[in-house]
Amino acid sequence: MPLDKSIKKALVLGSGGIRIGQAGEFDYSGSQALKALKEEGIETVLINPNIATIQTDPQLSDNVYLLPINIKYVEKVIKKERPDGILLAFGGQTALNVGVELHEAGILEKYNLRVLGTPIEAIEATEDRDLFIKAMEESDVKVCKSRAVSSYPEALKAVNEIGFPCMIRVAYTLGGRGSGIVNNMKEFERKAKKGLAQSRIHQILIEESIWGWKEIEYEVVRDSDDNCFINCNMENFDPVGIHTGESLVVSPSQTLTNEEYQMLRSASIRVIRNLGVIGECNIQYGLDPFSKEFRAIEVNARLSRSSALASKATGYPLAYIAAKLAIGYTLPELKNKITGITTACFEPALDYLVLKVPRWDLTKFQKVDRRLGSQMKSVGEVMAIGRTFEEVLQKALRMLDIGMKGFVANNLEPIEDLNELKYALRNPTDLRVFRLAEAIKRGISIDEIYRLSRVDKWFLYKLKNIVDIEYQLQKLDILESTENEKRYWLERAKRYGFADGQIAKIIGVDTIFIRQMRRRLGIHPYVKRIDTLAAEWPAVTNYLYLTYSASEHDIDFEEENKSNLKKIIVLGSGTYRIGSSVEFDWGSVNCLWGIKKLGIDQAIMINYNPETVSTDFDVSDKLYFEEISGERVLDICELEKASGIVVSVGGQIANNLATKISKYSEFFRKTNLKILGTHGTRIDMAEDRSKFSALLDQLNIKQPEWSALINKEDALGFAKKVGYPVLVRPSYVLSGAAMRVSYDEKTLVNTLDLAASVSSEYPVVITKFFTDAREIECDGVSDGTNVLIGAIVEHIENAGIHSGDATMKIGGIQTIPKESIEVIKKYTKQIALALKIHGPFNVQYLVKNEEVYVIECNLRSSRSMPYVSKIRGINLMRLAAETLMGMNIPKRLLELPYGEYVGVKAPMFSFMRLDKADPVLGVEMASTGEVGCIGEDFPDALIKALEATEMDIPVDGGNVLISVGGEELKKQVIPLAKKLKSLNFTIFATDATASALRDSGIEAVRLYKVHEYGKEPNIMACL
Repeated sequence: MPLDKSIKKALVLGSGGIRIGQAGEFDYSGSQALKALKEEGIETVLINPNIATIQTDPQLSDNVYLLPINIKYVEKVIKKERPDGILLAFGGQTALNVGVELHEAGILEKYNLRVLGTPIEAIEATEDRDLFIKAMEESDVKVCKSRAVSSYPEALKAVNEIGFPCMIRVAYTLGGRGSGIVNNMKEFERKAKKGLAQSRIHQILIEESIWGWKEIEYEVVRDSDDNCFINCNMENFDPVGIHTGESLVVSPSQTLTNEEYQMLRSASIRVIRNLGVIGECNIQYGLDPFSKEFRAIEVNARLSRSSALASKATGYPLAYIAAKLAIGYTLPELKNKITGITTACFEPALDYLVLKVPRWDLTKFQKVDRRLGSQMKSVGEVMAIGRTFEEVLQKALRMLDIGMKGFVANNLEPIEDLNELKYALRNPTDLRVFRLAEAIKRGISIDEIYRLSRVDKWFLYKLKNIVDIEYQLQKLDILESTENEKRYWLERAKRYGFADGQIAKIIGVDTIFIRQMRRRLGIHPYVKRIDTLAAEWPAVTNYLYLTYSASEHDIDFEEENKSNLKKIIVLGSGTYRIGSSVEFDWGSVNCLWGIKKLGIDQAIMINYNPETVSTDFDVSDKLYFEEISGERVLDICELEKASGIVVSVGGQIANNLATKISKYSEFFRKTNLKILGTHGTRIDMAEDRSKFSALLDQLNIKQPEWSALINKEDALGFAKKVGYPVLVRPSYVLSGAAMRVSYDEKTLVNTLDLAASVSSEYPVVITKFFTDAREIECDGVSDGTNVLIGAIVEHIENAGIHSGDATMKIGGIQTIPKESIEVIKKYTKQIALALKIHGPFNVQYLVKNEEVYVIECNLRSSRSMPYVSKIRGINLMRLAAETLMGMNIPKRLLELPYGEYVGVKAPMFSFMRLDKADPVLGVEMASTGEVGCIGEDFPDALIKALEATEMDIPVDGGNVLISVGGEELKKQVIPLAKKLKSLNFTIFATDATASALRDSGIEAVRLYKVHEYGKEPNIMACL
């Protein structure tokens, strides 16, 4: 069936701000959907308040609405735009839920709006647990014994029938929110009541537990003519009971027999056909490791996190194809744009392994429960490609950027007590995989480790191989052994994924020594293409990876380099984490596109995040799915003979690499490679807190009093001299890692220990901390002579809240004195010129008593650059790309007028997914995402932005929680509380705050704090 010509305009719902369970994978899938629609001449309308995304750039959609994704605002857009169809599969759970609500409210029927792709009935059958069970029975697929309930009395009846342990699942939620295995009535009561409250339809499922079974996933595609195929299957390293988003996942599956694979494949095709899905869906199974019994766990009738992984793992553009199927095409009519040869119904065949590993940031939250379970806690993920499991595992663990060398040779505090170690194997945390290494080294048998962890023995033996290689390297005498012995063990180690730095640490030598020796011995990595055609046709994909398990390149570099092609390499931002999310992918992609427009022959991307647009098949001329490390980047630069490398657009991980690779001066001299933009020594001057503070003193620019931390005694002496509170600031860190405000000597000593461990290679600075100060920041671009200030951005909160957690405003009435604004402009230009910035930058300021003080300067793109670019109507990153290539900023852009509107950016938090985490904000970042909305004035824009973070804005009364520390703040909050009371709000407050309010005649309901766990009513339970 060809394109449905009746579709002239289509509405796409995005996913909103990034949160745990719903991250950047929907920027990837939504962007591909918009491209697919525009190719067909269909006018596109996008609703998505995630201002940091690529898909909200004007070139991707004809009409972009930075509005909350809820039924109120979506109906307004439908009424104005009158689209012919709506796509719900590309915006995660947010889009699905709103789509179902639009259907139930009769809005789709009212405006004659068709759901394109998977029908509403199929969506309801996968989300409503009763309907899901019925659909599986019709597909002849077993599910766990279960009961769907809508009240707590019903839940009690169900659990008495099913027994403990049992699993609780929540209808219409994402990332396993509210789910979990419960073992007793106390756990059950808390989980069941919470789950009923979190479900959109107040429904939970009580089901028998199959903990310990293998978890297997299938990605299935179907068109309107009932053509189906399996895109790929994936196997979870961890057993059922740990959410797939929390597990290591390998593709293709490694431990299934052919019979098991075909059995689950056939079941998947029956399920998708019975449901009537048009497009793509993800099906998850539990498989008994000791029999052929299996159970369907869940079906996602939309693009998902697993879909993004499958798409990047196989080189099959799932989101693009799903969008084409939604507008009428069938699979045989479509070509796979990546292979350029096969039709879209050709099943990929992999000759390599792909491994996904989640990234957690639990150390940022005090008192948080670090145990893994059926509810997601990870904030991002990485994807490694290689030829052996050992290789992809070690690559992936380094990609996490948590300071690990790989599976072994890490500086991790061991668990001394053997029983405690066994407990850790049975009750995994975010350190699960490293505890497995510890267990193997401690001599716990593979059988015992399997019994405790239920990680398949096939995987455990692969882990043991890595430990065995480490042992052999420890025995290797690097000075006395023969060249052949060195070559044998080094080559073997490299094939098992050991990095040069990891080997150097094991042997006890310098990394450069290992690199030089390896190269002298002729041990080099080879570049391979992702080949999913099983050698039936030549692979032409631009997806590349490096491996030592090969003997030749898939690219003829010698022939290519004869052409003297001008190549530029852009470093991506790696895994999403708190502090580095989709906004840095926006920077990487826009920079790459900007460079490409300037006539560069090959714009090359290095990144390893499967959730990103930067790792899409059609963004760069070549994509290396590889580590962003000194070793790997130098390998690629040498092979490609690139003339330049960009480090300033991929966030902190890319920026930090500038000084590391600059150490290889001989390499740069031989290859003529240049770091484009600001010089590495200047980056170091801005990142090194001590050097930057010294520069400000030289320029006579005000800053809070400071001192380089030499030892604890000096720090304590400084604090005594300037008075508490003081702020400890490590160097070369992202999102305020280990940054703390200390109000007394005891907390300062603890903070100094933490800062030294996080920033051990670089100086730590201690500064005077200002209370009651305003915070301002500037995003800009400099060409070394001219400085463009994109915007003066005001923080709504006072200083003391990390800029990534702050609510920001551009435009409207300035609340900062005009004189202070002029000083900020003057300081910004002085700093940019003194640092000889060529490219993007960000400077942050304090304003107190009309005095301006500099906090810090980042010589890279910032979190707020997409926000500034879109609110101001100028793409700062495209401009930065021109300056990186030596061009000047046009004079006409240096003074941009502000529009007649206000743009507000608000943070998105995920505290509700992190048990026992204290949701109090400070100088270390805690938000997982952001939204940005535009309004006629500040209140209008602010309310939209808060609603976009899924905050309920009560119109006439409601509930409000107040908890403030210190007597002064309690006095300040009294007038606000009185105002809220007059507006019919019920006030809840923690103990001391409630007492202060009552003393002022304001009634308040007392709540226990988060850390007073088990006492009710508790803040977390009420939230």
